[in-house]
Amino acid sequence: MKNKNKAVGSLRKKRRKLQCIETFFQTHDLVTAKQMLSSIMQYAVNGKDWLKKDPSVILQFHQSLCIFIREGYMIGKKTKKWKVNAAPDISSPMMKGSLSDKEYEKPILVFKRAFKEYSIQEFDYFISGIVYFSQQMYRHGPESNLVRPYIHLTKMLDAAYLILERGVQKKVITKKIK
Repeated sequence: MKNKNKAVGSLRKKRRKLQCIETFFQTHDLVTAKQMLSSIMQYAVNGKDWLKKDPSVILQFHQSLCIFIREGYMIGKKTKKWKVNAAPDISSPMMKGSLSDKEYEKPILVFKRAFKEYSIQEFDYFISGIVYFSQQMYRHGPESNLVRPYIHLTKMLDAAYLILERGVQKKVITKKIK
């Protein structure tokens, strides 16, 4: 019985490889997600006005970002096991989005770097904080640095989109025989 459960679990993991990321981009295309994140961030930092979108839309986006962060953490852990297919020639620098040349070539590095600097809980705190402060006017704003997590999250959105576009394959590990 244990072997059967283990086999079913491994099948689910393989099938679920990037399913959460795909679902995120089916719900929010890249441009819309980045615009929503940017507007939430602007209103959170401003403090003199609040975001006048439907709160249910913002809550749904918040939940989607939290799931995206968790999936991004798992992608960052698979840097040694996964290889993103080769990048096509860049005809325009705009295609790279917020990524550097090295990050464009190896988008999984974006996740590794982001989670080296911040934990899942810190990203959750950041997302919850900007959503909270974007929904009200306030006199004393967020206490923590919001810029670095925002930059990481924007880069993760670009990198995840590239990973989905190009596809992922398992790295073939060759062992040297002496």
